[in-house]
Amino acid sequence: MSTLLKNATIIAATSPYHLQKKDILISNSGTIDKIAENISNEGVDKVITLENLHISAGWFDTSVSLGEPGFEERETIKNGLQVAAKSGFTSIAVNANTNPIIDSKSDVEFLINKANNSATNLYPIAALTQKSKGIEMAELYDMQQSGAIAFGDYNKAIENDNLMKVALLYAQNFNGLVLSFPKNNAIAGEGIANEGIQSTKLGLKGIPALAEHIHIARDLFLLEYTGGKLHIPTISSAKSVDLIKEAKRKGMRVTCSVSAHHLTLTDEELNEFNSNFKTAPPLRTKQDIKALQEGVKTGVIDIITSDHNPIDIEHKKVEFSEAKDGVIGLESAFAAINSVLEISEFINCITTNPKTIFGIANLEIKEGEKADITLFNPEGETTFLKENILSTSKNSPFVNKILKGKVYGIFANNQLILN
Repeated sequence: MSTLLKNATIIAATSPYHLQKKDILISNSGTIDKIAENISNEGVDKVITLENLHISAGWFDTSVSLGEPGFEERETIKNGLQVAAKSGFTSIAVNANTNPIIDSKSDVEFLINKANNSATNLYPIAALTQKSKGIEMAELYDMQQSGAIAFGDYNKAIENDNLMKVALLYAQNFNGLVLSFPKNNAIAGEGIANEGIQSTKLGLKGIPALAEHIHIARDLFLLEYTGGKLHIPTISSAKSVDLIKEAKRKGMRVTCSVSAHHLTLTDEELNEFNSNFKTAPPLRTKQDIKALQEGVKTGVIDIITSDHNPIDIEHKKVEFSEAKDGVIGLESAFAAINSVLEISEFINCITTNPKTIFGIANLEIKEGEKADITLFNPEGETTFLKENILSTSKNSPFVNKILKGKVYGIFANNQLILN
């Protein structure tokens, strides 16, 4: 079925069409046939006309948890992929926090096969260690051969220094990307919120940002010794930005990401002890948010992610100290970030950068290219309502917040998915 996108403003910094309003004709086979000022509707099966339509290359979220296998009550792969598509993501990288943990070739193949024929592509991030216990390294090479694009124990720090050193060395044999969650567990202890004025005022055990800094510093020393590629997911503090900036200045192959909620929300949200604001790492201060936003603008922070982590009501609607860490973020990511950053800054950190770092195809908006496109409107304010959440779990920190812009959907894998 041929599809015509009418009057679409193209956001693609490296394209000759950047910031130009064009019609885009997509053929029956899902390839971009023509880009022009005005393309006739004649003979076209489906014509898409949307208010203030903007398009970019398809968005890629590098940190998504889906529950399945093992926690289907939180989110199934099928529903999660549909949510991702309607949230503007043509590709997602799925974390290995399932049951069983994705730590073998067959586990990786299970995820990929479950996502067959979906509009949104699924790329597994396999566990770095067996069962994510941080004791023995998993079958990294075999899992990469089966389709894993990176290796990391989701939200679990590798405490064993030598294990991280060996992983960085070993992964170089096949150009593997190693992820290391930045948390020193000895410093963090039993903390559940950012250590500071808020945690003291509320009587919550604190996790100092120092726990993040020490772990990042260790990993950077190891990386400097071993070489290889290291990705530090979801940093949350100003000092972390400085540490990674210095490492990049030295020419080290380190990249990092930040979540939408850490770019927009502070620990002041904890006043009502709402467990939907309980995250890992914890929400930090206004000063940290300012530094993180500046890190995105200056290119120190490479990737913005939703860090989508559905948690069922039984593990969220409990006392704050007992609630599981994690928030959903696919559906709110764009509008939350669009409220605080320029659209070009967001697009770069969710298209070109993550695709290059994680080694997936970076399809451009040009004639003859396979269509892999996100459709959105960057203008207008909306209130994010719980009843509009499509995810099975509803643990969003953005409920009832006013956000900017709206996602229309995607065209990918020869499928048009619209809200």
